[in-house]
Order: sequence, then structure tokens, then C-alpha cells
Amino acid sequence: MPNEEYLDKSVHWKVRSGQIHFAEPTHQEVANAILECGLASEVGQRLGSGKEADVYLCRDNGRLTVVKVYRLYRTAHRGGRPIKLETMGQRALTEFDLLYYAWQGGARVPEPGRRVENMFSMQYLGTREAAAPMLQHVRLERPEAFLSATLDGIVALTEAGIIHSDLSPFNILVHGNKPWFIDLAAGIRVDRLGTPAWVRLNQAFTALGTGARSLQRYFGRYGLSLDDADLLTRVRAKIDLFRVV
Repeated sequence: MPNEEYLDKSVHWKVRSGQIHFAEPTHQEVANAILECGLASEVGQRLGSGKEADVYLCRDNGRLTVVKVYRLYRTAHRGGRPIKLETMGQRALTEFDLLYYAWQGGARVPEPGRRVENMFSMQYLGTREAAAPMLQHVRLERPEAFLSATLDGIVALTEAGIIHSDLSPFNILVHGNKPWFIDLAAGIRVDRLGTPAWVRLNQAFTALGTGARSLQRYFGRYGLSLDDADLLTRVRAKIDLFRVV
């Protein structure tokens, strides 16, 4: 448990014996936390839920925004023991940093706002009537053009130093007839490797291949074929200049 050292012996005993009941904060408690830390001035409905986090529609001095809140207990995260405040705060920090690098690099991602502990704010995509839908739930009028824009967007992410490791029609929003990439939580940095180049690049290409197959299943509805070999070639030209893998 990453923050285990902060718990006294009586708390450790209660955790081991099952005498502490762990429950996620209620909607009102989450809203209060968002307001108290200044991430928004108003908190509205929950827009969606993922494996690790929930996304809330908010207003920040009249401007529509969203706040992503990593859950503390009801998650797919396997690390640590029941108390995961520090763990989920780190995961929020990781995604926020990746989002910032991608946005700063010119990729089509929501503009990041601010982060506090296990929560961060970012640009709202949509209209006043409805949030931008996931690609999975859209019937495209010009699928070929959208596929081309999606592939260009993946390359743009690469140029910003990020490989999206969970590409799917569920992690692409359709806004202004353009693809916007979300959920960079497990993204892979390829501008600063931090590990042997062949290890990180192999991870990146493997993740990209999996994502390409997921997108192929979606665009196959329209009789389109995604050339994953061409995509990997385009990406390789950006990040594997010395043919490491």
C-alpha cells in the first residue's frame, strides 16, 4: 500500500481485520471536494465512468469544463491495499502530465486545466445541449475523411511525444467533425524514454498495433480498411530514427 507508512498501528489492525468499511464518496461529497479545492465554481452531472475514474460536468466562472476524479476504492487498479489515495493521486498526476505534453505539442486533446490530488480539470468538448459523443456511438457521414483525420491525429500525438496505449472508439470523441483523443492515463512517453530504447519502443509499437486493430473493427463497419503497417511506418519515422526496433 503506497501510503501505508502514514497509518498508525490501530488503523493497520482495523484494515487487516476488516473493521473499516471502505466506500466511495457520494456525488455530493465529490462535488464538495471539487468546489473546495477550486477546480470549478459549480458541479453538475456525472458525464461518464471508466475503469478508474468518473468525469463530471462543471462550470468554472461560467465556462463549461469537466473534472476527472480518480476513484479511491472501486477501481480496476490492483496495486496496494484498500486505501489508495496516494496511488490514485499519482495516477491523476501521470495522466494530467501526459495530457499537458500532448496539448502543448499540438495534438487534438482537451486543454488541461489544473490538478489537485486525485482530480484534474480540462476543456469541455461539446455544446450546451450535449457533450461530444464517443466515436463508438456515432454514425459518420464521411467515414473515410474521419479515418484519415484519426490517423493524422495519432501521428500528431507521436510528434508531441506520446503514444496512446489504449486507442479505441471509446477513447476518441467526435467534436466539430474531428477526432479528439481522451483518456491518456496509460500513455507511453517516447520523447524521453527513461528506459532502454528498445524496451520502450517495443511497448509503444505493440500498444499501437493493438489500438489499430480496435479502430479497424470500428471502421470496418463502413467497409474501410485501416493500413496498420502504413501507420506504424509513419510513427516509426517520428520516434525510431535509428531503427532500434
